[in-house]
Amino acid sequence: MIPRYARKEMVDIWSQESKFRIWFEIEAYATEKLAELGVVPLEAAKNVWEKGSKAVFDVAKIDAIEAEVKHDVIAFLTHLAEFIGDDSRFVHQGLTSSDVLDTCLAVQLNRAADLLIKDVDRVLAALKKRALEHKYTVRIGRSHGIHAEPTTFGLTLARFYAEFTRAKERLIVAQKEIATCAISGAVGTFAQINPLVEEHVAEKLGLQPEPISTQVIPRDRHAAFFCALAVVASSIENLAIEIRHMQRTEVLEAEEFFSKGQKGSSAMPHKRNPVLTENLTGLARLVRSAAVPALENVALWHERDISHSSVERGIGPDATITLDFALNRLAGVVENLLVYPENMKANLDLLGGLHNSQNVLLALTQKGVMREDAYRIVQRNAMEVWNLRGGRPADALISRLKKDPDVNSRLSDEELEGLFDDSRHLKNVDVSFKRVFGE
Repeated sequence: MIPRYARKEMVDIWSQESKFRIWFEIEAYATEKLAELGVVPLEAAKNVWEKGSKAVFDVAKIDAIEAEVKHDVIAFLTHLAEFIGDDSRFVHQGLTSSDVLDTCLAVQLNRAADLLIKDVDRVLAALKKRALEHKYTVRIGRSHGIHAEPTTFGLTLARFYAEFTRAKERLIVAQKEIATCAISGAVGTFAQINPLVEEHVAEKLGLQPEPISTQVIPRDRHAAFFCALAVVASSIENLAIEIRHMQRTEVLEAEEFFSKGQKGSSAMPHKRNPVLTENLTGLARLVRSAAVPALENVALWHERDISHSSVERGIGPDATITLDFALNRLAGVVENLLVYPENMKANLDLLGGLHNSQNVLLALTQKGVMREDAYRIVQRNAMEVWNLRGGRPADALISRLKKDPDVNSRLSDEELEGLFDDSRHLKNVDVSFKRVFGE
């Protein structure tokens, strides 16, 4: 992933230096257990740990060796032998390359998941703070992009909080599924290595032994992991699009923070564009693009092939690095979001009270009017208000209803006015907040 959309802590997980260090640890832990089992000398295992731990792996040199031998693990082992000496002959006893590669990938994805879960926690904290801040900040709710009924901005944010709570749960499940270790040798039969070695390496690296690994860890695990990332990315886009809509000039209920010295357009000095949330929409597409290749990696030939390998070298770092960046950018957007309650109120009143049409419909049915007739009565008045030109007074609908004989014969002016109290729509805000936040 390009540095523009990358954070160091996640990038470091996928660095060549980090990868080779994990490879060494896998080999060293395996040798350690083999020594305990009497397969290799104890002193040799200690020597592997001591000298390998101090080694500074030369990535360029390993690459040069690989250019000749055409095998990445052999290239690494050749370089490792330069540090360890004669005892290097006891390294990689009974292992196959996939044992190292797949277990390393599991470690990297496990560590990446730790960061991603932490990132979601930051998003959740920001959403909760702003939701509580705007618990009763009334705004118009929209369906199909059209004014519907009032809600609150706090409820909007609480809805996204609930969604990202589910995102965190998905990441936790995906992390558990991906954190498996395979040290089972060629075609996964343990023919040349004791299963206790796998259990030891798994414990040391914070993994679980793969029940049956063939020669590779089954790729349905990886598919589930990347699909979980894709769903989280879609949640990012979901919130980003809501903010982008709110920042539209005709709406302007909220907008991204615009810092001193920031410029929105090279041509138009007045512009304040939702560039961060637009960027998040694009980054979400990148993360989701990893899902289909991961799904296609599930079907491998027999006990193994390497059709998955080139795919994972790309999507492993790219998807996790991009999602890590996106989650932190989203958290910053929410933390610094500029909110305009006065514009929310102005938009709420834009259609002259039409958002209370359902209140009147239901009140008429309670007065004995058949529902279809009540709907026709209210819609007739609502459409007259809808078609007004030159602006609509905030009380446009109630004024018309008071003059409609089909309405005023059943509802008094006082009853009608009570139906246009926007607080009627907010009586259950506390219930929703208690469900989401427990408070």
